[in-house]
Amino acid sequence: MDRAQLLLVGLPLFLFVTDLFSLFTPPPPKPPSHHHHTHLPKPPLNPETLDIPLQKSSTIGGIGYGSTVNINFCASCSYRGTAVTMKKMLETQFPGIDVILDNYPPPLPKRLLSKVVPVFQFGVIGIIMAGEQIFPMIGIMTPPPWYYSLRANRFGSIATAWLLGNVMQSFLQSSGAFEVFCNGELVFSKLKEGRFPGEIELKDLVGKTLANSRVTDNLGVVWS
Repeated sequence: MDRAQLLLVGLPLFLFVTDLFSLFTPPPPKPPSHHHHTHLPKPPLNPETLDIPLQKSSTIGGIGYGSTVNINFCASCSYRGTAVTMKKMLETQFPGIDVILDNYPPPLPKRLLSKVVPVFQFGVIGIIMAGEQIFPMIGIMTPPPWYYSLRANRFGSIATAWLLGNVMQSFLQSSGAFEVFCNGELVFSKLKEGRFPGEIELKDLVGKTLANSRVTDNLGVVWS
């Protein structure tokens, strides 16, 4: 086999091995920030007035101060625009709230299959381009009839394999999720409801969760 044929056979195997390695390798730690902050000395606290600023600090950041909303969405489904719109709405309705956007990955079997698709694509292209040398290497001296059918329309077969592979990979990489969590509590799930939340609906759901959290915190302070 010449260099071009070796490249067509070896490249899919190399991509498959590197994808599996990157899939199960934990991400590297984030580099430390290089911003230099000047630390000003803190003024001494007066024990007699200690309770007053602590009570006021809970309202400085607004209604959502100290609360976090996580919007986990399908990045490959073009849901980012909807997630950004909901993020801006929540930050406006609940000043001080922290809204975090993140990708909701598909299940592990679908992720593994999505790594196999490029190998299938390059494998079909390699067979079409150099099948007469590949089949004898695996013990098949006479190529099967379907090989000659693909070979007869070489460019059409390559284009079909490439397009079908891209469609399959896009399907396997999509989760269809738009999950909203408020302080770790699931308030809306597109996977369960089968639809997106309305802005007013999501505002009410987050507002009720914040109110319940505030009541629970107040009860905890009273009982403590």
